[in-house]
Amino acid sequence: MRVFVTGATGFIGSAIVRELQSAGHEVVGLARSDEAASALAAAGAEVHRGALDDLDSLRGGAAASDGVIHTAFVHDFSDYAGAVRTDLRAVETLGEALAGSDRPFVITSGTAGLTPGRFATEDDAPDAGSPAAARMPAERAALSLAARSVRASVVRLPPSVHGEGDHGFVPRLISIARTTGVSAYPGDGSNRWAAVHRLDAAHLFRLALEEAPAGARLHGVDEESVPVRDIADVIGRHLKLPVTAIPREQAEAHFGWLGAFLSMDVPVSSTLTRKQLGWHPARATLIADLEEGHYFTD
Repeated sequence: MRVFVTGATGFIGSAIVRELQSAGHEVVGLARSDEAASALAAAGAEVHRGALDDLDSLRGGAAASDGVIHTAFVHDFSDYAGAVRTDLRAVETLGEALAGSDRPFVITSGTAGLTPGRFATEDDAPDAGSPAAARMPAERAALSLAARSVRASVVRLPPSVHGEGDHGFVPRLISIARTTGVSAYPGDGSNRWAAVHRLDAAHLFRLALEEAPAGARLHGVDEESVPVRDIADVIGRHLKLPVTAIPREQAEAHFGWLGAFLSMDVPVSSTLTRKQLGWHPARATLIADLEEGHYFTD
């Protein structure tokens, strides 16, 4: 299958490219820069120049493919609303190019804030005002394509997609600990995050491309509930820093924009996904990955 991948040089996208190639698929990656184009070429993928806000480039890449995996997102939390709008336009454009073709289209969403305080399932929609709610229009736009003969599905990813090269929330926590001299957690630290290794996530994206039925919501979650206190403990031990509780009302002052995310209790179930696609995560857990030490090398 000739697969058009957006975000193909990113932390997750690059793993998806290798996963697809290992299964015999041909990959065409979206490249915004010369650096990205060189990385794709080195990985053995075909280069398609463009960007998320270049809708003609997206349209052309999708039209010339046998299927699309959309992982690119503008990770600008200073203008999250703008990033969400860009993502929605990209999903609509890619979907329009696939309409009537019965080709697969896999998009990326998130689990954070789906159902705070209880295990979220694939059937759940996020509470109004939660971080996950902002991306629901893109989910709805993609899944509505089932009525237009597109085999569209959504892979929701947890707050921590971990592995070597991670530049997400956990590396930010490590940086804050180094800066402040303490490895902190909000409240009593019992609130939970879900997590998955990026190679397990990449495998799920391939399964979704190949097998997911139209309209499927999938949870790319291995560990369903990791207490944030456990994350702080391992960070403190590796950095040889004290581990400290921070009152929830002071979380934003200590952690900045990450304070709101770190304070959420967002356990997530992936039981339905595992049954539907036979997905069995096999890589290191988050704590085991942290214990390997690569997160703490300068």
